[in-house]
Amino acid sequence: MKKMYETAMTNHGGRDGYVEAPNGTMHMKITPPGLHAEGTNPEQLFAAGYASCFNGALQHVLKEGSIEADSTVKARVSLYGTDDGGYQIGVIMDVHIEDLDEATAKEYLEKAHDFCPYSKATRGNIEVKLELI
Repeated sequence: MKKMYETAMTNHGGRDGYVEAPNGTMHMKITPPGLHAEGTNPEQLFAAGYASCFNGALQHVLKEGSIEADSTVKARVSLYGTDDGGYQIGVIMDVHIEDLDEATAKEYLEKAHDFCPYSKATRGNIEVKLELI
């Protein structure tokens, strides 16, 4: 494999601390999940990354198929408690592709899921559901 890009974020204080980019371009307060949290949490950060990556993959496979269509992706990330006292996440991807019939949209949704690096990383590790909206 040829490395195309590398980045880093540093966390201080776990789920009640902050993250920052080594170059100073990003600094965010991290708080535990909650409705009225003052910061963000790891689940929101994962959702932002996965939604962005998946939509990029979707645009890539659409372009390869000579299809121009706007798309939106919402990644809903849930945190679950496990029977052993631990935690696990699950994801539902709500995907909308403008002006594409349902059969074609589902075909490209699956192609994007096969192509997306986040989907590859999570495959077999967490449940990811794809929903065409």
